[in-house]
Amino acid sequence: MARILKGSRPNCWTWRTGPYEFTMDIHRLTLYSHGAGCGCKIAPDVLKQMLAGLPAGHLPPELLVGREANDDAAVYDLGDGTALISTTDFFMPIVNDPYDFGRIASANALSDVYAMGGQPLLAVALLGWPVQQLSMDMAAEVLRGAQHICREAEIPLAGGHSIDAVEPFFGLAVTGRVPLSHIKRNNTARAGDCLYLTKPLGTGILTTAEKLDRLKPEDRFLARDTMIRPNSLGARLGAFAYVHAMTDVTGFGLLGHLWEVCDGSGLCAEIWPKTLPVLGGDRLDYYISMQCVPAAAGRNWRSYQSHCSTLDPRLEALMCDPQTSGGLLVCVASTHAREFEELCLSEGWPEVARIGRLHPYSGEEIRIRTGKPPM
Repeated sequence: MARILKGSRPNCWTWRTGPYEFTMDIHRLTLYSHGAGCGCKIAPDVLKQMLAGLPAGHLPPELLVGREANDDAAVYDLGDGTALISTTDFFMPIVNDPYDFGRIASANALSDVYAMGGQPLLAVALLGWPVQQLSMDMAAEVLRGAQHICREAEIPLAGGHSIDAVEPFFGLAVTGRVPLSHIKRNNTARAGDCLYLTKPLGTGILTTAEKLDRLKPEDRFLARDTMIRPNSLGARLGAFAYVHAMTDVTGFGLLGHLWEVCDGSGLCAEIWPKTLPVLGGDRLDYYISMQCVPAAAGRNWRSYQSHCSTLDPRLEALMCDPQTSGGLLVCVASTHAREFEELCLSEGWPEVARIGRLHPYSGEEIRIRTGKPPM
């Protein structure tokens, strides 16, 4: 039987089994979870099977958005020209620093409200913590990170719920509000729309490299710095009618969330690979070559490959990479593309990239174009 020797080294636990002794740095949060970030999501095809036989239940007319459209949040008409937005999101550690974990999980949860065009009002925390393995000080750091993001969003972290869990997890349940005319859906895109992505891809690949201890020192904060940034731009975009549809890119990767847009809107997407924004640019290719692509990327490809033209291995890794606190995928009327780009610049989002265009459905939801994008 293993015998745990606490405090044998600072910030470490040592356990002994017979003649063998093992030591673990307790600050490496990712060692305590089998998955990481939004890569923990249940596979899309498995989730579809789970929900297939679930009755619709009571659907009042005030429920404008429910689970039927695979959208980012539920939306409920309050009868005063505004609607309530309700969502929740939580996952296991994607980084080792508990404060950063709290910030990332919170920014990710708020994103669902922003993706609907709304403003968050308040949040409550969801915490699972292995109290016999990880210190309460680390849990407090996770909550402090969450408090930081909520303070930035000017909302209260108003309470929550915690349990003693086998693996650590954290997230928020968020309530928001949106004028009815500002609601953005993921299934209301139109043929001819330009497709934009507001954050670069690659968070799953880089965080997998960190978990495998293959991340170069110069790339240490690349993923973290984009994941802690809330998609507050979405609340601003809600006011513009030329933004026809919007969703955030998370665990199903760009390919999966783009397919949801196409499937719900009855359209086909054309993607220009050379325009895809990538964290670290060509440096991400090194991590792909070092087999740092998360297992969830392969799961995503198996779920969506029948809806997409063939991808080379690099593009498959990028488009299927599960993003945590990823960017917004925005469908914009082509006649307002320049106006949209200027708005993003003025709002402090210079990295927004036009990555493709939507067309009438032609038998394949997503096709990849290798040539240069049209001007």
